[in-house]
Amino acid sequence: MATSKILHMKDCGTSFHGKHLKSAIQYITVPDKTQDMRLVAGVNCQPEYAFEQMRETKEKFGKVTGRQGYHLIISFVENEVDADTAFELVGKFVQEYLGKEYEAVYSVHDNTDHIHAHIIFNSVSFLTGKKYHYQKGDWAKEIQPITNRLCAEYGLSTIEIENEKKSNDRYKEWNVYRDGPFVWADMIKRDIDIAIVQSENYEEFIAKIINLGYEVKQGKYVAVKPPGLSRFKRLKSLGEDYSEKRIRERIPVESLKNYKTETLDEAERIVYSKIPRGKRVKLTAIQKQYYARLYRIGLLKRRPYSEAWKYKDDIRRMEKLQEEYLFLLKHDVESYDDLVTVRDSLTDKKKEISAEKSRVYRSRKKCEELFSIANEMGEYKEAEDAFLSGDMEFQEEHDKWIQLSGVLEAQGYTYDEIRDLQDYYRGEIARVRGLEADASKEVRIAERILNEMAEDARNKLEEKIEDKNLEKQPIR
Repeated sequence: MATSKILHMKDCGTSFHGKHLKSAIQYITVPDKTQDMRLVAGVNCQPEYAFEQMRETKEKFGKVTGRQGYHLIISFVENEVDADTAFELVGKFVQEYLGKEYEAVYSVHDNTDHIHAHIIFNSVSFLTGKKYHYQKGDWAKEIQPITNRLCAEYGLSTIEIENEKKSNDRYKEWNVYRDGPFVWADMIKRDIDIAIVQSENYEEFIAKIINLGYEVKQGKYVAVKPPGLSRFKRLKSLGEDYSEKRIRERIPVESLKNYKTETLDEAERIVYSKIPRGKRVKLTAIQKQYYARLYRIGLLKRRPYSEAWKYKDDIRRMEKLQEEYLFLLKHDVESYDDLVTVRDSLTDKKKEISAEKSRVYRSRKKCEELFSIANEMGEYKEAEDAFLSGDMEFQEEHDKWIQLSGVLEAQGYTYDEIRDLQDYYRGEIARVRGLEADASKEVRIAERILNEMAEDARNKLEEKIEDKNLEKQPIR
């Protein structure tokens, strides 16, 4: 049996809209929970570049702000399924529910008694530009039915989905199978674990639990009630790690930093909302072509890292296609002519940067004499400091320092000013070199795509000629 729930990630504001989305992806792909990322995969994106690709999709359709993504959690019965089977099942769920329109990363965590899966997917469709919207009732209509059907295919138990009306005719979406202690105990523990690593003290922990949609009672025993659950549940009944005393002990020592991820500043919560449908926007032919290539090669199953040498060519090919696909999205290339225009513009930009780099080098060259003096003074710096502290053994070095300082002062500079000037030029040279490298890389990508398009065109022409030749052959 597997049960599911869905949450969402908010916009963090202008400083970093997708902070929660990025942190969530990092959290579900933690190596310690996923067998060194063996139990991690992506649909319509590569897990290693998932956030960047999702961000590019948002930028392409002008939907960078607002809700950033969604988080589906699927929990399995203890000891009913192994991690590999759960991973395969969840992969099919993601393909069916999201595979046609949304970029998604999914993983299986097997570090708890109950194996569970996480699915993070983009709020914006890469195909249409529409935003995903969850409506009340979708759990019973779509999400859990798919989960049940897949569980049945793998010989796992399923949960009954009932939509009953009580005596007051109120629609009941939460039934005993979702309300049961077995299903919810694991989810409550997971939400508590997330709140603990996000909190700096116990009061903040309570606030985050409330933000997750729970009601909290604090008396002799702390008890919580998730949305839709009819009764409160004492935290201590979840296990010794969930008593108030133990939670207070865990908060100072547990942090997402232990997993090398960013802290989630705002908790996720169950979402029931409607979002207006946006205008349908289609990928252009050239973008579809490169996306299709990326998608096909992305279907390769993840192999163990110990066998990476066997598929290094596939990895290189996938990285190259990812690079080309993001390039087309970034520059909004819709046709061959667009690509030529972008290539020419990037070439001009590269020339401008090269000219700027030359100006920086020429400007620095004019200061070489001053830099030489400062470098020589640097050799005497420690001795000069010692002399000023009263060590007369360094009289000779002090005299040399004074002599060189006089040369600089005659030209209107001090030693510290020349050192600052050297640092400035180091920074400027690093900056223009970086810009030049980025521009050169983009020009190379554009040229590569143009060459591939030309090769594709030649191959199609050769196929047509061959077909015509075959048609002209006499039938025997």
